[in-house]
Amino acid sequence: MKASGEKFAMLTAYDASFAALLDEAGVEVLLIGDSLGMVIQGHQTTLPVTMDDMVYHSRCVARACRYALVLADLPFMSVATIDQALHNAGRLMQEGGAQMVKLEGGAVQAETVRHLVRHGIPVCAHLGLQPQLVHKLGGYRMQGRAASAAEAMFQEAQGLEQAGADLLLLECVPAALAKRITDAVRIPVVGIGAGPDTDAQVLVLHDALGITAGKPPRFSKNFMHGSAGIGDAVQRFVAAVKDGSFPGPEHTF
Repeated sequence: MKASGEKFAMLTAYDASFAALLDEAGVEVLLIGDSLGMVIQGHQTTLPVTMDDMVYHSRCVARACRYALVLADLPFMSVATIDQALHNAGRLMQEGGAQMVKLEGGAVQAETVRHLVRHGIPVCAHLGLQPQLVHKLGGYRMQGRAASAAEAMFQEAQGLEQAGADLLLLECVPAALAKRITDAVRIPVVGIGAGPDTDAQVLVLHDALGITAGKPPRFSKNFMHGSAGIGDAVQRFVAAVKDGSFPGPEHTF
């Protein structure tokens, strides 16, 4: 799809009912995100989410999914060592039914990515705002604004591709930087708060349906407005991603 210039859509999913609905609506990738810690469990961050939580929710989604790629997050402290990462990624695939795993981190994770790929595990790398580093970053803030930080992220993206990553997610980065990275790497790039020029877009399902607790992120859009129902809202999200109308300027940094 990247080679042909066709954009694709990704949404988070945490249970079988929504997974089936999103799958039928044409969402190409379902992400079992550790965001479940906030939108499902009520935590303030993603940090309390455990491997058992991720395996459970991934298994629920995978059972109901017929068409979409099933991608599952490796949660906080589950990849502290290479051996730990391999064990936990194996759990997500064997017990959770995931077809790809996602891990946060740049150059520090290159060897881990390389190790997972050597063992047949597809990997999505995650750069930009990394929610598992929220306390280190000082909050949920845009990343890569300064020229030095942008250049470092650009180099990390290329390094992760060289390490064998199959997919790259960019969160809360300037649109110009996201475009530069998307154009430079051969693997598909998924954006969330990263402008309109990535190969795909992802949102947390609850943001896309307008049921976010508190103030929704600037980069999100409530697709329930003007929709006949949830299925229609999801189809509108998919269509807006594919025709490039989402994200608009108001959702972009």
